[in-house]
Amino acid sequence: MPDRSFPFWGLAVLALGAASLFAGGGYAADLVVWCAIAALTASSLRFVLLMGELNFATAAFFGIGAYTAGVCTTLWDIPFPVTLLLSGVLACAIGAVFGFITLRAKGPYFLLIGFAFAEVMRIVYTRSDWLGGNSGMVGIFPPAAFGTGFPAFVVLIVGVLLLVLHAIETSQFGKLLIAVRDNENVVRSVGIRVHLVKIACFCISCFVTGIAGSLHAFANNVISPPDFGFLLSTLALAYLKVGGEHHPLGPVAGAILLVLLGSFTMGLGASEHIFYGAAIVIAMLLLPGGLMGLLRGRMASAKTRRAALARPNGGV
Repeated sequence: MPDRSFPFWGLAVLALGAASLFAGGGYAADLVVWCAIAALTASSLRFVLLMGELNFATAAFFGIGAYTAGVCTTLWDIPFPVTLLLSGVLACAIGAVFGFITLRAKGPYFLLIGFAFAEVMRIVYTRSDWLGGNSGMVGIFPPAAFGTGFPAFVVLIVGVLLLVLHAIETSQFGKLLIAVRDNENVVRSVGIRVHLVKIACFCISCFVTGIAGSLHAFANNVISPPDFGFLLSTLALAYLKVGGEHHPLGPVAGAILLVLLGSFTMGLGASEHIFYGAAIVIAMLLLPGGLMGLLRGRMASAKTRRAALARPNGGV
């Protein structure tokens, strides 16, 4: 069930604080942007998990958002706000078609279809000359009006979208998604069209993923097909598992930890992936509930100890 006890509005305060702190630019600001985009991508993956499905097509919709930003900016000169919105809308529209066709698949088949779709889209980017082919697209710059404040804008947008996802999760629709995950046959027996519910959930996730891809394109200024291979979906899953999939802040915690770890090991060459992979394996083995599960467990234990210590003086 969604964690209603957590004051999620605190995330907005944290986002605004980070935005104002790192608005000046530099490598620290870049790290914040990477963490924010990674957290948003992993959160969109977690949203699909609410209905019991693992979306391995995340890289495909992330790429759709990124290439939409590239085309709208470098070829069509469309205003930035419209470009950002179109990135999410196009990813959502393609996700609706993809979900309508594939969400009836059971077990691992949906996951495998998503993996295949991501690879197909990567090949499409590579073979499309108007998208830059294997070289990708360059010159995807945010409006000059942002100045050095673009990182602050990214963090703010990510914070707002995370709040929206949490609001949906704790709504009646969120309860319906969890009911579908627990037993979709029971939900179907009361006259609810489960397939349409799944499509709606998938579309929301694709919209958010498309926005994340667009922000990625504007933050990096350059995109290429290898950026949107299966590794991206794998990393999103790693952020989610390390942070904890049962808490809305799990993807955020996992993204921050692993992105920072990746930045520290960046100069190790091929050994970078060894340390990165080791961190994931250790977290999965020792922290089955993720970082947020560990934190909640510690907080619960501390609360129990305080209650036990207070009981003799409580007049019981």
